[in-house]
Amino acid sequence: MATVAEILDKIGPDKIKMVDLKFIDLPGIWQHLTLNYDQIDADSFDSGVAFDGSSIRGWKAINESDMMMVPDPNTAWIDPFMKEPTLSMICTIKEPRTGELYSRCPRAIAQKAVEYLATTGIGDTAYFGPEAEFFIFDSARFDQTENKAFYYVDSAEGRWNAGAESISRGTPGEDKVFGNKAYKPGYKQGYFPVAPTDTLQDLRTEMLLTMAECGVPIEKHHHEVATGGQCELGFRFADMISAADYLMTYKYCIKNVGVKYGKTITFMPKPLFNDNGSGMHTHQSIWKGGEPLFAGDKYAGLSELALYYIGGILKHAPALLAFTNPTTNSYKRLVPGFEAPVNLAYSQGNRSASVRIPLSGDSPKAKRLEFRCPDATSNPYLAFAAMLCAGIDGIKNQIDPGPSLDKDIYDLSPDELAKIPSTPGSLEDALSALKEDSEFLTTTGVFTADFIDNWITYKLDNEVNPMRLRPHPYEFALYYDC
Repeated sequence: MATVAEILDKIGPDKIKMVDLKFIDLPGIWQHLTLNYDQIDADSFDSGVAFDGSSIRGWKAINESDMMMVPDPNTAWIDPFMKEPTLSMICTIKEPRTGELYSRCPRAIAQKAVEYLATTGIGDTAYFGPEAEFFIFDSARFDQTENKAFYYVDSAEGRWNAGAESISRGTPGEDKVFGNKAYKPGYKQGYFPVAPTDTLQDLRTEMLLTMAECGVPIEKHHHEVATGGQCELGFRFADMISAADYLMTYKYCIKNVGVKYGKTITFMPKPLFNDNGSGMHTHQSIWKGGEPLFAGDKYAGLSELALYYIGGILKHAPALLAFTNPTTNSYKRLVPGFEAPVNLAYSQGNRSASVRIPLSGDSPKAKRLEFRCPDATSNPYLAFAAMLCAGIDGIKNQIDPGPSLDKDIYDLSPDELAKIPSTPGSLEDALSALKEDSEFLTTTGVFTADFIDNWITYKLDNEVNPMRLRPHPYEFALYYDC
């Protein structure tokens, strides 16, 4: 862990001259402000650095715009994508008048969730391990105006290019046109062949090693199921705040290394029709005094406390998805037939259940649950905080998750399937569920009622309603000759 003194010792006229302060906005995108070294002192780590918050989505009005960003010295790393050596730190946002954490700052909300866990006496540490999938495309074009709407993505690996005469592929510093060399993973067949079918090995390796330079505890990388360049990199689980910090660094490194290679990266859950989407399966457990609390002698080697945690996740899942799957595109992934967990049940080893207990050996330290619904369009600080609150609610109220489901959900009869609750069918449905079921978030003091109302309003006004207003291209195929 770095101290303020150690950070200040790294910057100066003959040392690192630039300091980049990063913070997350409401939807989950990093914003940043770069300062000369002499604009940072010890007070910056307490009172913060002033900036205009009125231009940040979902935050302040213009007549109350002043905000303070407070850098966390433990998040410091040298940004590998900036020409001038630049020290990067992640910030939490404070109110300038009161000095209190800003109630709409996602990282501050996550910090309050961790503090709330400690006050319950249940545990002192929540560990999270997100697995964010993504696509690496060679090009992506999209636009919509009053008289047109389209998107077009392409990948040299895409099965749709099997019959193309030539393939244009970006490489560092230049674009080349190659003859078609075949070797393209089929639809749902990308998990995970070696080269030459997997063309992205070296790119993923550089992504992973760059993440390590930025302090992320790396583990592995591999091709994912879909054609067209779907991939996943893995990093080690961490305490909840660090896991969210690492995930944002993960996305930052992947996108920027991709650009270096002439690629474009998307974490959209469903950029391709008729193939698997990208999720963000999220592993989680609670510890106390250095001891894991999810191991026991109940189902799948879980403790009773862990089963109650699962009960809370399943009970509140429709509302949770307003944070864990917070886009209209999220619900194009959550459909049957593409390995997506659309039914709210739990099971050991069964990847078709929305909550899975991984087969992780006999070590109590490895015992955890995996919530498989989330995707990487989520703001990780909000998503993790909401999941933790749901799990704690399950523990406090001893919510029984019901019987486990150890069959393949996709093989159940219609009568059996009808007895299993399912995920919301749209973002609007998830927001409605959140509106009706938010007390497990607000009574904790982690989320305010104002934040919940603001989140719902923001999503309706900026995503749900604008999508409703626009004709969809496929509607022309269905209805033009009416």
